[in-house]
Amino acid sequence: MSTVNPRRWWALLVLATAQFMVIMDTSIIGVALPEMQRDLGFSQGDLQWVFNSYVIAFGGLLLLGGRLSDLLGARRVFVSGWVVLIAGSVVAAAASTAWVEIVGRAVQGVGGALIAPASMTLLMMLFGHNTKELGKALALYGAAAPAGGTAGVFLGGVFTEWASWPWIFIIYVPIGIATLLATGILPSVAGRRGSVDVLGAVFVTAGLALAVFAIVRAPEVGWGSTETVLELIGAAALLALFLLVQRSVRTPLMPLGVWRTPGLGISNLSMALLGAAWIPMWYFLNLYLQQVLGYGAFASGAALLPMTGLLMVFMTLITARLLGRFGAKPLIVSGLLVLAGGLLWLSAVEPTGTFLVDVLPASLVAATGMSLAYIPAMMSAISGVPQEQAGLASGIVNTTYQVGSALGLAALTALATSQGAGELGNLPALTDGFSSAFLGAAAVAAAGAALTALLMRGRGTGAPASTDDSAVGPEVRTGV
Repeated sequence: MSTVNPRRWWALLVLATAQFMVIMDTSIIGVALPEMQRDLGFSQGDLQWVFNSYVIAFGGLLLLGGRLSDLLGARRVFVSGWVVLIAGSVVAAAASTAWVEIVGRAVQGVGGALIAPASMTLLMMLFGHNTKELGKALALYGAAAPAGGTAGVFLGGVFTEWASWPWIFIIYVPIGIATLLATGILPSVAGRRGSVDVLGAVFVTAGLALAVFAIVRAPEVGWGSTETVLELIGAAALLALFLLVQRSVRTPLMPLGVWRTPGLGISNLSMALLGAAWIPMWYFLNLYLQQVLGYGAFASGAALLPMTGLLMVFMTLITARLLGRFGAKPLIVSGLLVLAGGLLWLSAVEPTGTFLVDVLPASLVAATGMSLAYIPAMMSAISGVPQEQAGLASGIVNTTYQVGSALGLAALTALATSQGAGELGNLPALTDGFSSAFLGAAAVAAAGAALTALLMRGRGTGAPASTDDSAVGPEVRTGV
């Protein structure tokens, strides 16, 4: 039996804060996008790269981050990730051109890809001795992710309105330093000898980036153009090479045998489609509030505060109880359906709309759906695997959520642009474009609900696969 860490709940606070900040980094830029667009010269279609450059680096390198946690030790990688995130934040804050901003955001994503899997590894080390405590810790840690995503929308408005948009990145410097000073309470474990599948990391990240690039450019050059077809073929080839490498190397980033776990595939598909519906919603909702309704940055962020509050209350007080009573499947299906309903409601926005009629009720419905589905989907993906593979399953489900977010935003941006969202100043055209994006996101969420209902067996589960209260094995402690 391992010694129980008496400071484990304080350590969980550090880990949950890190998760909150890493995911907030994907959303805090939302309200600031119009200001950044004007200052840095982004086109309406290319503006999404401020978001997707982070998500591609983050999602593409998560599994590599888990492997490095195995070899170098989770606390060391956690610290390194914060150093990289701070450096990327400085570059993003100081950017005076679009390409420098994209580079800074990508560096932030690399830092996040080191922090997230190391955090999960450390969590398993702290709470793997007791499955009851582990379930509570995972629920609190899981709630920090969507809470950070939505809180970033509000905080981005505060910084952009009262200071300037670079402050949404500068804030990470003091928070990062404070986090680094608190890492002494985190458990330490020595790394172990082994190799790193760099080639696999390169293939999966490049494949994802090329796929997003092709989708972003498709409305401009044509979906059937030679460029688009070749880029999509190239992306598929790179992802196929990634799978081939995983079959051939001795220490792959993602051992393919884990996919034989019942329910793992559909849980990850549900998570990917959840991200593909949710992230485009807040992206386009911010643009609608500012570019159509004329809200300022702070007013736009404040307008989404009720959604943030509902999300936090529902996840922390209600979802965990419902999960224990009904299981994961009913919550994922109902959550995705409720999210689809909220998005369908948002698709009825008008050029002369108002916050109270066009935004508030629909956004609260959408937030309720997200609150119902997110934690059950994550827990379902983790719970089906043996405890010694929980770190790997966590890395995979976080990756699929980020990949779904990036591809969903790229595809729905292409749809919105084709329907008029690129015509700045033309309020009816902008509204038509944003409405099309909301409608597309609703279709994605509804498809996720249908596939989950059809393919997930039983009612799902929210409990870890193993009920052994003994210490976690070395694979869990190292996160792969």
